[in-house]
Formats: sequence, C-alpha cells, structure tokens
Amino acid sequence: MGFSTRYRGNILVVSLAGELDHHTANDLRHALEKELDKDIARHILLNLSELTFMDSSGIGVLLGRYRRISAQGGKMAACSLHPHLERLYDLVALSKIIPAFPSEDLAVGELKKDEVRQP
Repeated sequence: MGFSTRYRGNILVVSLAGELDHHTANDLRHALEKELDKDIARHILLNLSELTFMDSSGIGVLLGRYRRISAQGGKMAACSLHPHLERLYDLVALSKIIPAFPSEDLAVGELKKDEVRQP
C-alpha cells in the first residue's frame, strides 16, 4: 500500500493506493497520528480512487482517526471510491459514519460547509 498526505487549507487529504490490510494498517495509523499531532488539520478527507482492497484492520484505522477528529470538532469524508471498494464501504455501513462523495472538490465543499466564516 502507498499513501500520501497534503493539505487543502485545514483539511488533511490522504490519498491511498493498493491494499490497506493488517500488513500496512499500522504504518498508516502512525503516519496519520503524526500529521494530526501537528494541529493543522480540522478535517480529514480520504481519497480512495486508487485503493483496491481494505480489510478490518484498515477499517479500524479509519474509524480510529474518525473518533479522534470528531472529538476535536472536525469531520471526516471520503471521495472517489475505487469500484472494488464501493460494495465493502456500503456493506459495513462506513457511508453512515464517513460520507463518500464522487469527487474531491465536492467532498472539500461539504467539509467546509458548516465552518464559521471569520471577518
């Protein structure tokens, strides 16, 4: 599995590729915790366009980061689900917790939607 992180304002965008399983979940967990410890991210956006497989370990990593970002008042979303993941995402009801959007721009717009505008 490969992944990269970048920021769109206060949104940590995490692009995942390959397989997120028990072999790779800890690497992702540690990298995301390190990013979240920087206190830059208010929200997390998962770009799943290149992620072809995810097992329960991967789901656990995502849910753990969801709990952390939610406790800090932020939101989490996913976008561009790879066709292989769409069924799993719905089957385990992730869409009820971490909503999925067809594109990154739509997801970013939704994450920023409720933010209070500063003068």
